[in-house]
Amino acid sequence: MKINGRYENMDGIRLRKKLPFIQKWRKERKKIKLKDWSYTVPQCGEKQIEFLKSNHTEPTMTWIGHSSFLLQMEGKNLLTDPVWAQRMGLEKRLAPPGLVPSDLPRIDAVLLSHSHYDHMDMPSLRTVHQRNPGVQMLVPVGLGKKLKSSGFQKITEVNWWDTVRLDGLELHFVPAQHWTRRTLFDTNASHWGGWVLRPVTHHGERLAVYFVGDSAYFGGFKTIGERFRIGWALMPIGAYDPEWYTGKQHVNPEEAVQAFIDCGADVCVPMHYGTFRLADDTPREALDRLHAAWERHGLPPERLRILTFGETVRPQAETVGARG
Repeated sequence: MKINGRYENMDGIRLRKKLPFIQKWRKERKKIKLKDWSYTVPQCGEKQIEFLKSNHTEPTMTWIGHSSFLLQMEGKNLLTDPVWAQRMGLEKRLAPPGLVPSDLPRIDAVLLSHSHYDHMDMPSLRTVHQRNPGVQMLVPVGLGKKLKSSGFQKITEVNWWDTVRLDGLELHFVPAQHWTRRTLFDTNASHWGGWVLRPVTHHGERLAVYFVGDSAYFGGFKTIGERFRIGWALMPIGAYDPEWYTGKQHVNPEEAVQAFIDCGADVCVPMHYGTFRLADDTPREALDRLHAAWERHGLPPERLRILTFGETVRPQAETVGARG
C-alpha cells in the first residue's frame, strides 16, 4: 500500500525510528550486564559445493548466513538477500559465511526482500552481477532506479501479490510488516516483503518455499498460508531485543513459532540470527527461546531444522512425512 509517496504496512502500523527512541535504547544498553556472545553458529563439516555447482534437477536449499540462501528449484539457481559484508555498521560479522561467491553455481536470479543494508548489500550484489552478467534482479517496487544506476540491467520490480515466472518456477512476492530506509530522506520510498517459490506443476506444491524476509508478527502470515501450500518456511528469529523498540519490525522467537503455525508450513528453518549483531539478543538466546516455544506448542522436533552455515538440505526428501 502506498500513501503520499510512501509505502505502508497492511494494518497501517508505522514504525517510530526517531532519535529519542534510539537514545533510550543506547542508555539501556549501558545499564545492562554485558551478554555472553561466545556461542557462534558452526560451519557445516561437509559442504556440498561440487554437487551444488553441477546440480540441475534436485531441489536444495543452503544457508549462507543471515537471510542469504542459495535455493535450487526447477533447474534454477536463486539467491535471497545475498550479503558477504564483513561488517554491518560498526559491528564485525559474527561468523564467516557458509558459502563464498566462488562456491556458487551460475546464478539465474537474485530475490531481494527490502533495502536495509543487512539485506541489500551493494558490493555483494555487484559481485554476483560480475560473476553472472545476465542475472535477473527481482526486487520490491521502488528499488529499480537505484539498481539501474549501479549498472544492473535485468531488473523486475514487484508489488505485493505479484508473480514472476521463470520457466517452470513461480515466484510470488508477498506482504511483510516492516519498513525501509537507506538514507535520511528515503524512508519507505521502496517496498518490503517476502517470497513464495513453488514449481508450476501441482505435484510440486509441497515443495513451496516461503522466504519470509524481515517481518514483525502480523495477520499476513495466516493470509499467506491460506493462499499457498507451504513446504518450508525460512523464518527470521533474531534482532528482537529490546522488544519495546523492535517489536513492530522483527518477530521474536515465540512469535516466529506462531507465524510458522499460522502459515501452515511443514518445516521451519530459522534464519536472521548468528551473523550480525543488529540488536541485543545473542544467537544462543534466540535458539533457546525458539526451542522452548516449539516444545510448548507440542510441535514435532523433526519439523524444526536448525542449519549450520553452508549446510545443504533437500526439501523433496525431507518434506514428505514432516507432519507425521
